[in-house]
Amino acid sequence: MNKYTLTDRLILAFSRVEPAGLSPKMPGTCGSAVAILLAPFVFMPLDFVWRAILLALLFVLGGLAAGRAEQLLGEKDPGCVVIDEVLGQWLTCLPFAALGWWEYLAAFALFRLFDISKPWPIRASENWLPGGFGVMLDDALAGLYAMLGLWGIRLLIF
Repeated sequence: MNKYTLTDRLILAFSRVEPAGLSPKMPGTCGSAVAILLAPFVFMPLDFVWRAILLALLFVLGGLAAGRAEQLLGEKDPGCVVIDEVLGQWLTCLPFAALGWWEYLAAFALFRLFDISKPWPIRASENWLPGGFGVMLDDALAGLYAMLGLWGIRLLIF
């Protein structure tokens, strides 16, 4: 018998961005890859206001789901929870009206760089909010760093 309720299974699927979070190697990178591949079709067609609203909803729902996933899986910030990567990756793209393929690639690389290296204050931010909201916050900050990096690259090239 499955130990999880249907609701818990749905929460785990959402927080894992299934099947990305179930990858045996580098689930965070897989979650980021799914997010950046979906961005041109799901996120970027929305105008700025709707993208911002979607990110706010993703932060709240992702924070709730990540917190519940921590409880269900019995660990803090489980590696399989990658909804935070979607938030951070899409936040990287937020202010841009349109991006070319190389900019999506740069957005992906920059976000992964900041998410993995966690420069100040990203690492500290994991503990600023309770439960799943701390999980989401550090990726939001990594996304902001990556956004600024992408903005800088675009200014240098254009």
